[in-house]
Amino acid sequence: MGKKLVAYFSASGVTAKLAKRLAEAIGADLYEIRPEVPYAKADLDWTDKKSRSTLEMQNLSSRPVIADHGANVAEYDVVFVGFPIWWYVAPTIINTFLESYDFSGKTIIPFATSGSSGMEDTVKKLQPSVSNAVVWKEGKLLNGNPSEDALAQWVESLSL
Repeated sequence: MGKKLVAYFSASGVTAKLAKRLAEAIGADLYEIRPEVPYAKADLDWTDKKSRSTLEMQNLSSRPVIADHGANVAEYDVVFVGFPIWWYVAPTIINTFLESYDFSGKTIIPFATSGSSGMEDTVKKLQPSVSNAVVWKEGKLLNGNPSEDALAQWVESLSL
């Protein structure tokens, strides 16, 4: 499978816990995608039409700035990209991340957490941000508290 990276964005900590468990389960390095301006609780209030997250998701060309660019994607063969589902897709900061690196020759595997939504169009919406990735594997919604064994089995089933 080659060298693996688990890159993730987590607004509330749920996706962070999952990403850390996944990295441990598969022996991958870990990288947090952090916004330059952290999200406050009010920014994440999806019921507020003027909240930061709502405004970003209404404008799909929005690209929140990332705090650093130290993921060193060039070192990896496989990049798992994790995020919470916002408005049925990945938050636009994930597009920022994908557009910030050269993914030539990489396999990208998205994974997500969600309170109620699935990942239906997520990969289709992310692919234009990475036109040079060799392989996009189908993503997986990883809700609940999957064990390291369950996560390792999922990755093994991907036939990387």
